[in-house]
Amino acid sequence: MSALCLAPASRAGAMPPTVLVVEDDLVVRETCAMLLEDHGFSVVTAVDGADGLRKFRQVKPAVVLTDIIMPEKEGIAFIRELRRESREVTIVAMSGSGRIGDREVIEIAVKLGANVGLYKPFGDLQLIDAVHGLL
Repeated sequence: MSALCLAPASRAGAMPPTVLVVEDDLVVRETCAMLLEDHGFSVVTAVDGADGLRKFRQVKPAVVLTDIIMPEKEGIAFIRELRRESREVTIVAMSGSGRIGDREVIEIAVKLGANVGLYKPFGDLQLIDAVHGLL
């Protein structure tokens, strides 16, 4: 049990903020979605950057959580396109496949428009704190 107390994602009667989770790994995608939902967020998921753009245009989420290494449209191209469409959306980039260069990829993502970078594996509270910090 954690000693950290987090404010609920929404006030009584208010719509919870929506987070779009873009991740090709099913386990990571579902784990992030469940964690965010458990903390009061509304969550929409996408399997890659191309799917993420379609969902972004439909839902207009407050926060986008995106992996970097994905099929179809990888995370860097996805972040660049998101930034062309919206300067307001906040973006959390995540990567950490254990490959050499993961840290550099996150640094590039932040330079190109992500607000925050998370290195996998990250803890539950790191994710929740990152999202809360962007709202």
